[in-house]
Amino acid sequence: MNKIADAFAASPNGKAFIPFITAGDPTIAVTEQLVKAMARAGADLIELGVPFSDPTAEGPVIQDANIRALKNAVTTDDVFDMVGRLRAEGCVVPLVIMTYANVVFSYGIERFAAREREVGLAGVILPDVPHEEKAEFAEVFAAQGLDVVSLIAPTSHERIREIAADAQGFVYIVSSLGVTGVRSEITSDIPGMVALIRDANPGIPCAVGFGISTPKQAAKMAAASDGAIVGSAIVRMIGAQGEACVEPVTAYVREMAAAVHAV
Repeated sequence: MNKIADAFAASPNGKAFIPFITAGDPTIAVTEQLVKAMARAGADLIELGVPFSDPTAEGPVIQDANIRALKNAVTTDDVFDMVGRLRAEGCVVPLVIMTYANVVFSYGIERFAAREREVGLAGVILPDVPHEEKAEFAEVFAAQGLDVVSLIAPTSHERIREIAADAQGFVYIVSSLGVTGVRSEITSDIPGMVALIRDANPGIPCAVGFGISTPKQAAKMAAASDGAIVGSAIVRMIGAQGEACVEPVTAYVREMAAAVHAV
């Protein structure tokens, strides 16, 4: 089980809890521990950020995590090697890379996709690639049996339908305009966006990210869609706890996953 579709199909109620962490923060070894611990705690799919110097979709919390990982000289190959070790150890939770176009271009699109397949990744999320340029990546990844996940932010009905129509894996619904970060309230019309996505692509799951930090928020977003994505709240905990982060992050993920699975 390492496909994106498995994350939703295998969850207790068809709802997926999806945590994000930056690989290499605080170290690759701790990231490896975190993936295994979060999977045991109920994470259905895990996003792994590849460290990058200019993560334009990210707020200060995840930007700082990228800086810390880059100071550790963590490379794209380090992330791939870590995933390979996880698979060799029997970790089956679906894993998706979240990174930026320049990282993939620099590595080589074909080489990046082939390496993802080789180590057992399920796909990639590229927040800086607009829908009009997605095909350049999606065709290469599809040849390897992998998905390029589409992001949809609050926009026109026509634009939502257009992006959703050829979405793969799942649709990442961006709850609010702006960069990632914890928000006290999410005011976008998530049910309306989900309805448009399902109309355009009936089989595609939808999960909501950007701003979710509490079990109540996660449950509300999962009730309106097919899952909840949490990044900044977890990455902030990792930044504060350093190498002692595994236990508190595990407890937090267990609580958040339980909230999503209880919807």
